[in-house]
Parts: sequence; C-alpha cells; structure tokens
Amino acid sequence: MVRLTIDVIAKNSLHVKNRRAEPLGQYLKKLTHLNFSDKNIDEINNNISHIENLSLLEKLTKLYLGGNRISVVEELDGLTELRELHLENQQLPLGEKLLFDPRTLQSLSKSLSLLNVKKNNIDEIKQLSCLKNLNQLMAGENQIQDLKELEYTLSQWQNLWYLDLTGNPVCQEPKYRDKVIVVSSNLEVLDEKEVKDTARQFLLNWKACRDAKKKSLDEKSDKDEFQQMLNYPQAIQHQMSRNYSSPGIRRIRRAMDVQVKKPSLPNVADSKKDNLYPELELKGMGDGTDGIRNSFRKTPATILQIQDAPHP
Repeated sequence: MVRLTIDVIAKNSLHVKNRRAEPLGQYLKKLTHLNFSDKNIDEINNNISHIENLSLLEKLTKLYLGGNRISVVEELDGLTELRELHLENQQLPLGEKLLFDPRTLQSLSKSLSLLNVKKNNIDEIKQLSCLKNLNQLMAGENQIQDLKELEYTLSQWQNLWYLDLTGNPVCQEPKYRDKVIVVSSNLEVLDEKEVKDTARQFLLNWKACRDAKKKSLDEKSDKDEFQQMLNYPQAIQHQMSRNYSSPGIRRIRRAMDVQVKKPSLPNVADSKKDNLYPELELKGMGDGTDGIRNSFRKTPATILQIQDAPHP
C-alpha cells in the first residue's frame, strides 16, 4: 500500500525525465495533470483545516476537499461558478460537526448543484435550504433526525433528483420514505433506490384524500362551534329557568315542626314605641322561608322555631 506524498507525485509524473536538475518546488508548479491509477494508493496525506486563497478562482466549477480537517466551510464567496463541492469525511475532533458560513452559502446559492457532506456529524440541514439550484445531495452517515425540518428543507429544493441520507436517524422515522417522496416532486433516487412514478402518484393521491378529509372535519368543527355560539343565550336562559323556578315553594314542602312560643308580653306602649317585631329563629333549611316570616310579622313578640321533623 502506498501513501500519496509529494515525493510520489514527483516520481510518477509523466514529465519526470524532463525535470532532471530542476528544483522540485518549481517543477510542481508547472504540473496540470496527475494520473495515479493502478498505483495501489490507499491514503492521501491531507491535513487542510482552513479554506483560504480560493476567492480569485472565479471560473472554478468543481472543488474536492474530502478527507481533510475542515470544521467550517468558509471563504468561498468569490466562487460564483462553482457547481460541485465535495466535503465528505472530514477528520473532526470528537463531538464536533461540519459548519457552514452563511456568507459562503449565499454566494453559492445560485450555482451549486451537487453537495457531498457524508460522514461529518451533521445533525440538521435547514441552513442549506438557500441552495435553490441543488439537484444532488449526498449526506449519508450523519446525525440528521428531525423529519419535520427535513420536509421543510426538501420543499425548498424544487430541482432535487438525487438524495442520499442512508445511515441517519431520520431514516428510522415512521413513513420516512413516503413523506420524502411526497414533498420532493422531482426526486428520482432516494437512498440509492429508484423512486418509481407509480409509487409517487399513489402517495400523492393518498395525501390529497387525507387533506380533503381533514378539511371536511375542520369545516364541520367550525360549523358546530358557530352553532353553539348562536344557541348560547338560549342555553343560558334555559339553565336559569331550571335553577330559579319557585325554589321557596319546592323546599318548604318538607315536613317541619312549627313551634310557637308566646313569652310574657311587654308593655303595649313600649312595644309601639320601640316598633317591636317578632324574632324568627330558623333551623334546618334556611332557604325559602321569607313567605313564612312575612306571614308572622303581624303577631307581636312571637318566636318561631322551624326544625326538620323526624322522618317516619
């Protein structure tokens, strides 16, 4: 197995015989093509941690930065012609994830059509929704898990035809594949499986039927609520009539003992002077006794005791 290094590049260059005594650094600057097929290379010694000095490459259309140590995708503002960006498998510290600078995303929003961000601990892609022309997304083996957020983001990508999310927790959500196909009208391949037109049409019909049923139930609920509002005054009036219909008469029908005690009468003159009235002492049910009280007001100096009679 061979590691790709500068020395390997120099030794395997097509023009190595013409280099001879030329300094290695100067020679490498002249190289335009490299071919390392069938060289048993299994490792490339990349350690890029920060993207820089690329803003002047205004005509660059493809950029491959996979297998480095990049934690923030930034300083790509000037690459307005970039079509493909490959950032898979960054060697990040434990617990960190690949981040995107908003200014870079806005700069690439009209040009970028392919984005490869596999194996980068990414847990949400909502920030990528500004990439309106994206038609291929490779984001497998990340930590994406919010299905609602995924649906929203996919609804912003009207040109997306290839989507790979294999290995993400969201793939285990109920009806994940169905919901993704419904919201992505142009999707042709999902998680390395073809999306057939018959399956898409069936799911679209099912969604339309479900939405129509939900709308009908909502309209019925609104109508019932409106009818209840119209009937509210009548309901209140009916309730009041039940609560306040002749309570005194209904409650006074209970069996009672009425005891009238006549104490010694005071001096008539003093009674008239002090405007004395009978005292009324009630025990048991106190409601509905006004009628009784009034009937005894004409009996001077009388004490009434009304008690519940024992039941037979």
